[in-house]
This record gives sequence, structure tokens and C-alpha cells, in this order.
Amino acid sequence: MGGREVTDWQGRRVTVAGLGVSGIPAAKVLHGLGAAVTVVNDGDDERARAQAAELEALGITVRLGDGATLPEGTELIVTTPGWKPDKPLFAAAREAGLEIWGDVELAWRLRGPDAAPWLAVTGTNGKTTTVQMLASILRAAGLRTAAVGNIGVSLLDVVLGDEQYDVLAVELSSYQLHWAPSLRAHSAAVLNLAPDHLDWHGSMEAYAADKGRIYEGNRIACVYNVADKATEDLVRAADVEEGCRAVGFTLAAPGPSQLGVVEGILVDRAFVEDRQKNAQELAEVADVRPPAPHNIANALAAAALARAFGVPPKAVRDGLRAFTPDAHRIAHVADVDGVAYIDDSKATNTHAAQASLAAYESIVWIAGGLAKGATFDELVAGSAKRLRGAVLIGADRALIREALARHAPEVPVVDLDRTDTGAMLAAVREARALARAGDTVLLAPACASMDMFVNYNKRGDAFAEAVRELSSADG
Repeated sequence: MGGREVTDWQGRRVTVAGLGVSGIPAAKVLHGLGAAVTVVNDGDDERARAQAAELEALGITVRLGDGATLPEGTELIVTTPGWKPDKPLFAAAREAGLEIWGDVELAWRLRGPDAAPWLAVTGTNGKTTTVQMLASILRAAGLRTAAVGNIGVSLLDVVLGDEQYDVLAVELSSYQLHWAPSLRAHSAAVLNLAPDHLDWHGSMEAYAADKGRIYEGNRIACVYNVADKATEDLVRAADVEEGCRAVGFTLAAPGPSQLGVVEGILVDRAFVEDRQKNAQELAEVADVRPPAPHNIANALAAAALARAFGVPPKAVRDGLRAFTPDAHRIAHVADVDGVAYIDDSKATNTHAAQASLAAYESIVWIAGGLAKGATFDELVAGSAKRLRGAVLIGADRALIREALARHAPEVPVVDLDRTDTGAMLAAVREARALARAGDTVLLAPACASMDMFVNYNKRGDAFAEAVRELSSADG
């Protein structure tokens, strides 16, 4: 079940790697437990100095501008998730025989004896939505729960806080899983696997292996995506507790030990008596918002984890109905002249954009930004028949333009040679000129936003504002 070997932290010399959003809480927690904490950080800018001053006021040692040297006497390293495994500090730690934990590992080790079990979710795309759906379903069953982890709620705060929970819905990134060797979830899901963060992990194999760590030691169910064989392969490779089951989710009719869809109904053939013959109706596709294919898959994964925890069918339906998706995730902004304008600014990689494009029949696609090393041939080839036109923005738009020329040469393309924030209004106007009644203008950039915007939220806001300007001009 993962160790709680360190019960006496008094005077234990711990080095925290990085000042980030998880490094500062980890340093404070460890200091509060009596450890002698040293924080090392590569950066030495104004923000880092302000953070350091706050920690030093508590009696925590901080070394700025030197994240490579292992402090003398270090007995344990706790790292922020973003620090890459090939850092010199970690090489020195391994040479010294030291353990390296992430903030998730630290939270797992600090759990009390009666701590709430974890239902854990990872995957390249859909993690946050699935975890939020899961928490909504658990709440509908009357359980005390929270959506925590990579979703922005610190696991350390939750584990050490006063509030009592029956179960936690935990989002975990590949970074967090890499540094969480003793994590053992009640049940876990890998939603999908596509190339992402390969600069951090070094290879697709290493990335997949870190995602697969979420299944290690599962007690009840390892939930995988039937349409993504790589997720099932990770289940097969996992060392789980005796009796733990593999449970698939599919957009097709489910086989035994699967959840799926039959004539617009979400159906469970995994957590029922005599699953060879029986199926349990859980909810309707119409209960899932938005009812795009990839979001139905998210709902099925959330339902599978909830059912693994013993949640009744009615709670699945009620929880899905109560769930409201975050902004910028296939959000319907407005209809103008019979054309729907959809904001999926959260589609920051090709895998997410592919799911978004698959949700609509006739699309004017607004795309582009920072490619992060991605290629677009597979995305364009798979979506070409749905494209009415494309409007390209951002620093790496040429990569998408070239893929369109290769795989969809008949699709009209507007290449906006600008990366200022005002480009979004121009993009929406160009998209409107290409669209016909019944079409969808879809912002699904397949790229990161930082070339033009602070983040994907600001990009989505700019799109929505441009659409509103369009519709008010009509009014």
C-alpha cells in the first residue's frame, strides 16, 4: 500500500528541487514536520527572490541560481514535477543512493491510516474533464469527495487538511507519476496515449511507462480505452493486487467487463451480476455535455471508476447531468447566420484537436500557434473530409499549411501572417467569410498559445470576444 516509513521527520535533511507551485508547499510542509529543508532553484529572478524571502523567513534555506549541486548531507530529494529526470542534481542523488520523490509521492506517504482511497486518472487528453465528471458522480452518490492533483488543488493540502473525505478523484500527469513510485490507487484509468512531453520523458516508450505507473498496485479496477490498444498494454504490464480487473470503455456496444454505448444509452457490462448476459443502463448520451465522441469516452471512464467504487447507476446519471465543463473545452459561443462558433482553445496538441474535429461534420477550422515539435499530417489526413476551410494563425502555422497542401489540397486556406492578439478578430472574420449555414467555425488550434497569448484561456477569450463583436455588428 505504499510506505509510511518516515514517521520521524525531526532534523531529517531534505532538499526540495524547485520553487514552483508544488515546491513551495512541499518545503513548508516538510519544515512544519521538523525536517531541515533546503530549496534549490535554477532561476534567480525577482519572483524567485520574493519566494525565497518568504521561505527564509520561516527558517528554510534557499539556494537560488544553483539547481545542479546536491547540498551536503541531503537524505531525501522532493522535486517539483516539471524538473526533468536527466537533471545533474538527480544524477548526483542516485549516485549517493538517495530516493527522489515528487509532491504526489510525499502526499501519499503522509496520508493518515484512515485516509480516503484514490480514484486516479491520467492520459494525454481529457484528464481534467474526466476527474471533474468523476467527482460530480461521487457527490451525486452522497460521498464526500474532491477533484484534486494536477487539476490545481494540492494533494498535500488535501491530505494534511482537516476536512474528511470518503474518496478522492485524483488527476495525475506523467511528470507526477514519474516521481511517485509507491502510489497505489483503489482504481485508475489511462484515457489515451499520444505523443506529448517527449522532450521531458526522452521517448514515447518512457512517456507511456510513466503513464502506466498509475495502474501499479490497483486493488479493484484498471480502466483502459478499448480504442487505444496502448492503454490496454499498460494494464497487461502492471503489477496489481490479486482480483483487480481490467475494465474497458468503448463508444461501441460493450462486451463483458466493458462500459459502452448502445442506441444512445451509456451501458455497464462490467459491474453487474453475470456480465456475460446482463447490462446496466447508466445514463443517456444526452446527459453528457457536450455530447462529442471524446467527451462521451471521458464520461464512460469516469463512470467506470465510480462503479468500481460501488456507486449506484442513478448517481452516474445524476452526476453527469450536474456536471458543467470548464471554459474553452468545446464551448458553444454563439450562432451567427446559422453558423455555430465553438471555442476549444484547450485543444493545445494534435490529439485533442483530432477529437474536437471529429465532433462536427462541416468545419471552418481556426488553427495554429506553437507546435511544440508536433507534426500535423495525420491530423489533417484524418479530418480532411470534414473541412470547409481553414484559417491559420500563430508562429508555426506553416507546418499546418504544408500538411493541408499535402492531404487536403482542395480545402481553401487563409494564412494570417501575424501573431499579435488582434489577429483573432481577423481570423474569425475570415472564417465567417468561408462558412455556410449549417457549418461550424471551430477554434481547435492543435498548438500551444504562448506565441500570441498568455495561455489558452486568453486565446479562447479572444475568440469569444471576436465572435460577440461579429454578432453585435449584425444586430
